[in-house]
Amino acid sequence: MTTTNDKNGDLMLDVRDLTIHYETDSGVVHAVEGLNLQLGRGESLGFVGETGAGKTTTALGIMRLIPNPPGRIKSGEILFEGENLLTKSEAEMRHIRGAKIAMIFQDPMTSLNPVMTVDKQIAEMIRLHRRVSEAEALSQAGDMLELVGIRRERMHDYPHQFSGGMKQRVVIAIALACDPTLLIADEPTTALDVTVQAQILRLMTDLIHAEGCSLMLITHDLAVVSEIADRINVMYCGRIVESGPARAVIDGSLHPYTLGLINSIPDLNREQGRFKTIPGIVPNMFDLPQGCRFSPRCERAQDLCRTSAPDLRELEPGHCVACHFPIHREVRS
Repeated sequence: MTTTNDKNGDLMLDVRDLTIHYETDSGVVHAVEGLNLQLGRGESLGFVGETGAGKTTTALGIMRLIPNPPGRIKSGEILFEGENLLTKSEAEMRHIRGAKIAMIFQDPMTSLNPVMTVDKQIAEMIRLHRRVSEAEALSQAGDMLELVGIRRERMHDYPHQFSGGMKQRVVIAIALACDPTLLIADEPTTALDVTVQAQILRLMTDLIHAEGCSLMLITHDLAVVSEIADRINVMYCGRIVESGPARAVIDGSLHPYTLGLINSIPDLNREQGRFKTIPGIVPNMFDLPQGCRFSPRCERAQDLCRTSAPDLRELEPGHCVACHFPIHREVRS
């Protein structure tokens, strides 16, 4: 199981042995298999992996938004503030979503209603979870826009009148409007230019620190999470393959997949030729390889890797890896 530093001695999120499948006419997709993760109050967790790794499915599972059919949570527990979300009714989950757990999705344009002004969209979230008048909710909506760096006089504008970066700021304002204790951000800077990406990430970091909110940042980019995450989970084909403190994972990667992701990040401080890429492609999720799922692409793979799936093991305090032959390390006795 992964471990957490849990800054305040208060474990807020504890996911235990979570398994999620998509049962389709073409077969079963093992989207998430036996996943364990923990998140402390006020902590930032980076959730990293290629497209199709299961990151978004994990987030939707925590939110209880897995589309059924074809998706189904097969087993596990999702303990949020000590209570198992999988035992909650849909009515109870509606009170939790937005008020206690908020999610920012990849494309802000699909999250915003094109025919409602942004202040009304923020006010709608506030009135859903708080007993306030419409006028008070609209006033608070203006406050939230100012908090994310949008002038109050623009509160009556429609989404199409904002740039991509500004729309993402509106989505952040909606997510934080009811002071959630957990914010899940799913690729929040996708399709934004590098400068705007940096602004959005800095804004999110400042806001969650100011509000004491925990953050789960889902991305395919290790360079992004290395700047703001306390800990990093690396996911591949439905399983966590490495987990630990951010600096330990970046500077002392144990899993070949993690190292491959790091080596694919361009370094502007030195001259380099062709990028070093991870060989092969992500396997067909309907027909996953036996043993370690990364073994067909791994230059270190041996016969054991092709027949036996490695367990996630702690090799140093808080730093875990699922690999039979971790990089430059030996398993503790």
